[in-house]
Amino acid sequence: MFHKILLALVVVTCMLSSAPAFTAGPDSLLAILDTVPRNEAKVKTLNELFRAHLQTNPVKAVGFAREALNLATEINDRKGLAAAYNNLGVAYKTQGALDKALEYYLTSLHLYEALQNKEGIATTRNNIATIYSMKKDYGQAMKYLQESYKLFIELKDEDKIIGSMNNLGNLHSEIQLYEKAMDYFSQAYQLSEKKGQAFADPLTNIGNLYFRQNNYQRAVENYEKALQLERQNNNTLGALNILINLGITYTKAKQPKPAQVYLDEAARLCQELQAFSYLPSIYKTASENYSNQGQWKEAYDTYVKYDEAREKIYGEESSRKIAQMEMLIDFQEKEKELDLLKSEDEITRLELRSTQLVVVLIILAVLTVLGGLNLFLRKKMLK
Repeated sequence: MFHKILLALVVVTCMLSSAPAFTAGPDSLLAILDTVPRNEAKVKTLNELFRAHLQTNPVKAVGFAREALNLATEINDRKGLAAAYNNLGVAYKTQGALDKALEYYLTSLHLYEALQNKEGIATTRNNIATIYSMKKDYGQAMKYLQESYKLFIELKDEDKIIGSMNNLGNLHSEIQLYEKAMDYFSQAYQLSEKKGQAFADPLTNIGNLYFRQNNYQRAVENYEKALQLERQNNNTLGALNILINLGITYTKAKQPKPAQVYLDEAARLCQELQAFSYLPSIYKTASENYSNQGQWKEAYDTYVKYDEAREKIYGEESSRKIAQMEMLIDFQEKEKELDLLKSEDEITRLELRSTQLVVVLIILAVLTVLGGLNLFLRKKMLK
């Protein structure tokens, strides 16, 4: 049960952007899009629009990424092209289409390597490691993560170094190397404190580690510190993750009252954020919490809600979103093919007209020659 939540946290901490985070809102970016010419700036804006819409409208986000891809191809903007492929990888990974995501990430990586863009290479390798980790291919995940971590150190990008430490800690935790995992998490937190901006993720991950070792008291201590930081930073989605973890931990520790308080707050926040993918874990934990108290009817009713939420999130809805993205991409590809066919048809028509003109000119030339020859023969015969 907890493994699902832990996996969600791993995904959040592993995802790194292939470009600087956008500062303008979606409306401002759309206004900019209407004014910039069809050059690298427009490609960059389209890629930023992808990131601006990813959480709220993934289908629309994919549309922007695909448009960036097409324009970057047209104007030979290889950096923008690499970012667009990376963004498409992010979109497909979010929807669970891991093989497709990996395909896009690898294409992005090859482009960044050709450009010798270290930041792009490091970020994309990190994201590739995320896919391999989710596919339980820990050897490949470790290889790509270590390469990414080394590059971020060379670049002296402290924020991404902290992110890489988190990811390496999570991976070592997955393969039950808990002491090594704790080292990475502790170093990540200390580095963030040194920067003067303490990160919540390392504390959350330390809490996860203590949970796995059944040390619920230490897990709660770290979750509470992380929750305070997320609230200070107004990171409501991060706070939601921790609230669920606290609910799960108190349930496992057989402390039903604080467990229910955290689970109720998490459920309310889910509705506010429309983050419905978290509901199955909340309902399942709440059902177990009711069961621990002998409240069998409430436990059963909540478990039914869990089944319904799980089917909606991991079944029909997820499949529909993937299908929508595929349909959008197919439609845009068909439009592109249609435009190409129209262009080819126009070229064919022009070639046909040109051929017809040549034929007419040849006929006229032949007639002129024949006419001249006929006139010459007639004059000769008259002599």
